[in-house]
Amino acid sequence: MTTSSLTDPVVDHLADLALWEAELAAGPAPADPLSMASPLVARLAQVPDPRRPRGRRHPLLVILVLTACATLVAGNDSLTAIRQWAARTPQDVLHRLGARRDPLTSRYLVPSERTFRRVLAAVDGDALDTATCGYAADVARGDTPAPQIPAGVDEPTEREQRRAATRAFTHPAPAGPLPAAAIDGKLLHGTRTPTGQVFLVAAVTHDRAVILGQRQVADKRGEATATEDLLTPLNVAGMLLTLDALHTNRKTARLITGTLNAHYMLILKGNQPLALRAAHTLLSGTDTEFADRTGVDADRGHGRTERRTIRVTGCDDTLFPGARQVFRLRRDTGGLDGIRTSKQIIHGRVSLDATQAGPQHLNAYVRGHWSVETRLHWTRDVTFNEDDSQLRTGAAPRNVAAMRNLALNTFRLAGRANIAHARRDLHDRADTFAVYDI
Repeated sequence: MTTSSLTDPVVDHLADLALWEAELAAGPAPADPLSMASPLVARLAQVPDPRRPRGRRHPLLVILVLTACATLVAGNDSLTAIRQWAARTPQDVLHRLGARRDPLTSRYLVPSERTFRRVLAAVDGDALDTATCGYAADVARGDTPAPQIPAGVDEPTEREQRRAATRAFTHPAPAGPLPAAAIDGKLLHGTRTPTGQVFLVAAVTHDRAVILGQRQVADKRGEATATEDLLTPLNVAGMLLTLDALHTNRKTARLITGTLNAHYMLILKGNQPLALRAAHTLLSGTDTEFADRTGVDADRGHGRTERRTIRVTGCDDTLFPGARQVFRLRRDTGGLDGIRTSKQIIHGRVSLDATQAGPQHLNAYVRGHWSVETRLHWTRDVTFNEDDSQLRTGAAPRNVAAMRNLALNTFRLAGRANIAHARRDLHDRADTFAVYDI
């Protein structure tokens, strides 16, 4: 007569209870050597666990670290793929992470896909964004060594790196620019939650496209109200913040120039009719009258040509707090034959005076604002297939987006320009965990 299999679950349950009681009796755990060796692990260890202590089988840190590392690798764009990749994590890595150990087989266990989904849906999104973006800020400041991404010995220079080197030679940046960051929102089109689709607002640097922070709002109309929550925890003093017309209001202008001790570039449209009418009046006149306050930049590439002409003049803060200059930018675009087929004109105000930013600086800042579209939104949609994601439960869509932001920051801080190329370089799990010193 065979022994009943019902005893195995009972033994496992008793072993879990004994382990849990032993952990409670031991009190707070000592400092983890892995957390001290890996700056990312130390950051993720600060994220609070939303689960009740009793019945908790897998540490939160294990789930977060495995998700972060799996997201680096090409193809891991869903939780199913992330868990499949994590299932083959070496035992020594799971031991260092503090994974749960099976008392019968003495093997360290990887959480199930259901556990990944349940936990990532419950983790506080603000706390996770603070941890992941805090790691990037530590690297950018030089407090933490930059991550290393392995590359083939005989690999050619990435196409994006060649383009950046060529552009630096043909279109040199004006001297003395301020560090700048763009603020804009993105809708996760594949999401369906009880409150609607997920809309995320992020702050992204112009030069290296490093994501400084991210917040979730109800919809695009709430994007402007999230500016204070997004920017207040960040150290943006002395930076120029570029924002679109949705954010153009006096409250945001006072927040940036006052509380944050930073500068702004705000676009003027019909939502600020008085300020827009004043800009038209100040910038009216012939090209000869504005000859010394005009900057021109021509560009060619991606199947088109573009000519950007910016006209600038001084102003006061009568209609807008902190305003020092107003500008009009005209974009003329066309085919490679040089024939212009379309025209666009925008107006804006900045809190920098003429000694801090001339026409060429402002032209560069306006162009740099598009880094949030081309190097964040487009990359997450195309390289990480974000809009195809079917995550719909709790905070999971936002938290997985935070992991994608972490991957983008990691690659860019490592000096990689082509994100898809860099993801394909991480074939070996040992190389992937070594990126974060695990």
